Amino acid sequence: MSDQTDKPGSDTAEKPGPRLWAVPDGDDRKRLTCPDCGFIHYDNPKVIAGVVATWEGRYILCRRAIEPRKGFWTVPAGFLELGETTAEGAKREAWEEARVDIEITGLIGIYEIPRISQMYVLHAGKMTREDHAPGPESAETMLATWDEIPWDELAFPSIRWALERFRDGLPPDITQAPPRPAR
Repeated sequence: MSDQTDKPGSDTAEKPGPRLWAVPDGDDRKRLTCPDCGFIHYDNPKVIAGVVATWEGRYILCRRAIEPRKGFWTVPAGFLELGETTAEGAKREAWEEARVDIEITGLIGIYEIPRISQMYVLHAGKMTREDHAPGPESAETMLATWDEIPWDELAFPSIRWALERFRDGLPPDITQAPPRPAR
């Protein structure tokens, strides 16, 4: 490794584990590294898996009970777990957030948000039965027709994007979120 740096006077100098910012051999950017064992901590983007799921033409929506965007509506979605496919993650999130079992029917697309290092992988799905209920991260759930969707209360732009692509029957796509406007 080259270009090792540590913050002078910081208490990390005596702690074991990744504590030095260095450019590992063969890399092109600084990473948090451990000078004792050579471990490199790669801080990578987060993957969110979600599903636009329906029952007889109505969409399952969840009102968020947690931040960010507590009180706003979303489709079931959340961080992918280690060892999961995105489809498995979407099915798990549907159960955790809306207590619905779903069958994945396709891929809507990938919505990239580089400014916050996240990417959403959104699937299409069908609920296996009409029953639904809020899970621990949802304040309430509802089945809504297209016209009943609370568009002004959607939590994230990615949710509107996924709902519209699903409704329009468009093929899977990769879209990048617009940059945040300058203040």
